[in-house]
Amino acid sequence: MEEAEEAAAAAAAPLGSSGGAGPSATSWLQRLCSEVFRSSQRSVPVAEAPPLAVVAVERYAAESPPPRSALPKPPAPAYCYDVTLADGSRREKCCLAPALNGLVQRNALRAGCRVRLARCSYLYDEKKLSSGFLCLEALEVLRGPADLGREPDQPRRRPLRGGRSHYLPLWNSEDPYGDIWLASRPPQRVEIDVSRLTSLGQLEMNWRSGINVSPLLVRILHKSRLRYYGKPDKKLDVPYQAYFEVADSSGMMSMVLWNSLCPEWYKSMKINTVLLLEQYGVKTSFPFKTQPTPRDSQMKRFTTIEISLNIRDPPTKINIIPEKMVKPEWRLPEVRYQFVTRSELDNLPNNHSCDIIGLVTFVGRAERTRKKEYGEDFWLYRWAHAVDGTSDQPFILELFTTSQPDVFELIHPMTYLVCTQMRVVRDITENTPRTLYLTTSNESQMFITGWHKGQPYTRDSKVKSFIQWIKTQSEADQIKKTVIGGYYPFPPAPNTFLKYCKNNKVESVLKAISETKRETEDLHYREHKRIAVQGIISAIRYVSYAAEDTSGVDPIQKDKVQSTSQTTVKSTGVTKDCVTKGKKQSHRNKEAKSLFDSQRGSLEQQQHPKKSRIKRKIEHRTEAEKKRDMSVFMSACPYFTRSASKKLNLHEFQQENSVPEQNLLAAPDASQPSRADKEGVNDRPDIEEMGRTCHDSWQSDLWTKVKDNLVDHLHYGTVFPESIPRKFDYMHKEFLIQQYNLHPSVKKPKEYITNKEIHEFKSASGLGHYEVTILGINHDVAIDVAFLPIFCPGDPYLFHAEDIQNDTLLSCMNCISLCQQETASNEKFYDTCPLSNETVKAAVDLDRQHVICILDICRLSEDKVEVFLNKIYKIMETDVVNLV
Repeated sequence: MEEAEEAAAAAAAPLGSSGGAGPSATSWLQRLCSEVFRSSQRSVPVAEAPPLAVVAVERYAAESPPPRSALPKPPAPAYCYDVTLADGSRREKCCLAPALNGLVQRNALRAGCRVRLARCSYLYDEKKLSSGFLCLEALEVLRGPADLGREPDQPRRRPLRGGRSHYLPLWNSEDPYGDIWLASRPPQRVEIDVSRLTSLGQLEMNWRSGINVSPLLVRILHKSRLRYYGKPDKKLDVPYQAYFEVADSSGMMSMVLWNSLCPEWYKSMKINTVLLLEQYGVKTSFPFKTQPTPRDSQMKRFTTIEISLNIRDPPTKINIIPEKMVKPEWRLPEVRYQFVTRSELDNLPNNHSCDIIGLVTFVGRAERTRKKEYGEDFWLYRWAHAVDGTSDQPFILELFTTSQPDVFELIHPMTYLVCTQMRVVRDITENTPRTLYLTTSNESQMFITGWHKGQPYTRDSKVKSFIQWIKTQSEADQIKKTVIGGYYPFPPAPNTFLKYCKNNKVESVLKAISETKRETEDLHYREHKRIAVQGIISAIRYVSYAAEDTSGVDPIQKDKVQSTSQTTVKSTGVTKDCVTKGKKQSHRNKEAKSLFDSQRGSLEQQQHPKKSRIKRKIEHRTEAEKKRDMSVFMSACPYFTRSASKKLNLHEFQQENSVPEQNLLAAPDASQPSRADKEGVNDRPDIEEMGRTCHDSWQSDLWTKVKDNLVDHLHYGTVFPESIPRKFDYMHKEFLIQQYNLHPSVKKPKEYITNKEIHEFKSASGLGHYEVTILGINHDVAIDVAFLPIFCPGDPYLFHAEDIQNDTLLSCMNCISLCQQETASNEKFYDTCPLSNETVKAAVDLDRQHVICILDICRLSEDKVEVFLNKIYKIMETDVVNLV
């Protein structure tokens, strides 16, 4: 009996293992597997567990749940997760109990973190022999990064549950993920017998005759994103589909790539690829699929049938013909484009299809939105701006993933971006539309620097004109305008709430303020959502980021306990409370590392050579002083630049030899003394003064009366460092790109060297934010939300302040007033930022009025949830009252 147990334990030891190094006696994970396997209990508590590193978190489709009983049960999860753990000498792949899926969905349990196990079980796959694995039933996520050790990476295996053959990308389902997706298939040298070929026109006429189809020789003109149609009750191995539009001399027809052929061929089938198809299927066209807009109006389109490429019925034979072997006598059509310039965009109608090229000046963070309100599937997208020199205004681009993750994740400022098959979105109900942008379609493709070489659009005349314009530009001037990441309030909410209701697709437009907490708790990682609540604007508070750029600490937030005990004036008055004494810590190292600090210190010395060492008192300055300091702030814009990156990008278009980008950066001038060197440590403002920030606020009489008797007060007024748009720093490009992409499924070694944190990069959206308190109309619940004034002195078109011009209160808070910019001046960098008189007056005008507030909510990671005020509607329209 003992021999049988030992044999079973030995057989169990390597189960689920992904490899490892070192003797088994040193592997805590291996001992755990053995103990759980031997236990007579189904679920085993884990005692004295050491911290373990999470190497990977991977997602796959769940299997169909068993039939439900008569009792109601929560819906079964659509996806399962496998977690690879490491203890320093061994890696073990474990499945995650469905009850813990929320940890992954909120990005609390993620690759690179540390965990401590609390309870495990040992599960078997009943459809396989001698196959079992650990199931994690309870664990604690620990703070701090994990040490992954030096275990070699092993080939990825199949998912542990349900007999699935492949993993899905962690945050969406449209991107190819894993080693089943072949990067490319080499072109084949095949002899083509032209006499055996048929044309697409002949195929449409003869396909019903039952005659065996002849080979086709076609060129790919359009390519769609992948579509994953897997469901828990579907037994298909690889449920993928992709559409292509192919053409020959007779016209154009749709071609569908199905299932397991997608991982094998999708990446190799690029725009302009020539295919020889044999043994393919022909079916009636699916009537509801999207259609790309042909760029050749003379080309005939065959819409009754489509070519079906599948692994069987019949098994398709595909060959890729090298471009150099393509003969003119085959008369294959060329790929054409319809590029438009930014100056032409204003005259294009809604839903018009076009192609664009531009220099990226802004790229936002990757965000997600649900495909169905309560589903687990998401669309992945980001916003970007690009300029082409034909207009002062940029292209505003809504970029959904196009099954090109290598491009989507690497979009960054100062790269050349090409987007094809984009659709114009504009507000057709207004004569002067505020909303005008381009969005990707199902057939869009994106290309950035590094992907342009050999693309057929490089021969387009407008692309050549763009390259000529780039040659005339100053790189230093362009990089000053670049911004990355943060909260981006676009598209703007409509001018009226009636239009908002018409555009909203959910059944209930208004949410109760008390429901906001549940809405935020239900958010998944980087999920963005826009909701509407009804309430009363009762208090406004300005929060300064005085310590952000110099001390390296997070923006100072409101003390929730002190907020209810502020000195109150009447509704026309202003309240001031100051947090004066920060922690005493040295700022010398931070200032020495920061080029911005050193240059700002140099500028301060020039403007104010004799600084007092005594703590300055809070005082009101004259208008002349304010204007002078504002001009100083606007001129202080130091940025790192690349000395020859423009040449690199042009070389790619011209197919010349490229130069590594990292060698083209101009290093900062080390000979320039820092502020600390010039003035000395003792000449810097007092430590306590540097830690001071003052919060100036207004609150109504109503708020004073009810704030101590609330049933609930929700606090979402915090602005996290990740929420603030940052000036792009090319020296730290890789770090910034990583920060604003989604967290990777598998932890990889750092590919960059930086000693900075995200809050140390210069803000592009001002030096503070507003905290707005919205009181429920029943005076029992209140919520604090943030309003972020976003503007960029270097690029007035980056953030559209005119989008809220009909919002008097938000317009006042958003304007670049001297009062708000007092913290940006050099002499009074840490002084107060009082609310402007216009802001107070606008708040008083709304006192006790019922308004509708549009809130943008997004889960950043773990428990960090941002809630921003986007729009305020006055309830004036009779139609709106009747509608809601």
